[in-house]
Amino acid sequence: MSLGIDIFQEIFATIQSNKLRTFLTGFSVAWGIFMLILQLGSGAGIENGVKNEFKGIATNGIWVHQGQTSIPYKGLPLGRSIQFVNADYEDIKTSLRGVEHITARYYLWTNNLVSYKNESGDFNIIGCHPAHKYLRETLILEGRLLNQKDIETSRKVAVIGKFIKDQLFKNTSPIGEYLQINGVPFKVVGVFSDEANERFMRIIYLPISTVQNIYGGGNRIHAIMLTAGDATAAQSKQMEQEIRKKMSVRHDFSIEDPKAIRIWSSVKQYQKLMNLFRNIRFFIWLIGIGTIFAGIVGISNIMLIAVKDRTKEIGIRKALGATPGSIIRLIIAESVLITFISGYLGLTMGVVLLEVISENLPVIELFKNPEIDLSVAIGALTLLVTAGLVAGLIPARKAAKIQPIEALREE
Repeated sequence: MSLGIDIFQEIFATIQSNKLRTFLTGFSVAWGIFMLILQLGSGAGIENGVKNEFKGIATNGIWVHQGQTSIPYKGLPLGRSIQFVNADYEDIKTSLRGVEHITARYYLWTNNLVSYKNESGDFNIIGCHPAHKYLRETLILEGRLLNQKDIETSRKVAVIGKFIKDQLFKNTSPIGEYLQINGVPFKVVGVFSDEANERFMRIIYLPISTVQNIYGGGNRIHAIMLTAGDATAAQSKQMEQEIRKKMSVRHDFSIEDPKAIRIWSSVKQYQKLMNLFRNIRFFIWLIGIGTIFAGIVGISNIMLIAVKDRTKEIGIRKALGATPGSIIRLIIAESVLITFISGYLGLTMGVVLLEVISENLPVIELFKNPEIDLSVAIGALTLLVTAGLVAGLIPARKAAKIQPIEALREE
């Protein structure tokens, strides 16, 4: 269905002669898509803010920490401290279904004298396995992370946070240099950054086997962390129950004891939030489409009035040989054009306002970068054009049925 320049000239002439009517009609459509874009962008801002809270940690992670018993069990008193060992880590690693990556942790939190030449400081130390990088996002700036050979041979190597590098090494590269950690030399093999939490840039990662051997850890560990692949919230819950069951058997505590070990899963928390945002987006689209629909109904009504006002004109056109198809194209083209231009203006204003808000927004942890996806914007415009087509269809069909003789009798 081709449209000639003459049709658009006629459309613009009609719009020019009915400015107020066209403006009010277009405004309702523009306002509808403006509010839709604004709501979708604001929803994205909240979603980005919440996702930022998970930045730096695995969104499919399960953290297992030791605790104290709160229920007597098999004659054993409550208040017993549960102490994890390497065998617990190996058991979960080898026998728990669904484990993607796993690491244990051994903490040295206080009184760690770390020095290089004349510079020194007190920094936290975590002994871990190479898979730790999948649980805590560490961005390597120089060198490398820990590897399996470091664990197997208990190498005295260290990966240090950027803050430590800046404090002890200033502007020189620390790679290959030796730190003194509580009097023991460690070769620096990597420097990392943690964008999500500056506190972690004050940490030193060491091979867990080295920490256990040198600093009296023996076979003890403090925590076990793992990723559950693409497990659902229900599947991660099942994994938590399996872990609790294994640990209760290994350490003689009641499986019903909530404090013997503490398990936290980012899987169910993250998926719960993502489901919430899906529902929010659906609700926003529902409201936005309803608002747009109201504007489209307005366009359809206005086009019906326009057809009635132009009954004589349409009759003359048909008397001069205009086909019903050409009349339908004219009315639909006018409807689509008004809808498209109004919708585009509303969409543009919404995007510009979101950009202004994003640029001038004060720091709010749970609201970041309100934005609208390009595909969503294109989808909204496509929806508008389709709606404009439908809105013009009924008036167009009515116009096509006008008989020239009856039209010429209209006063």
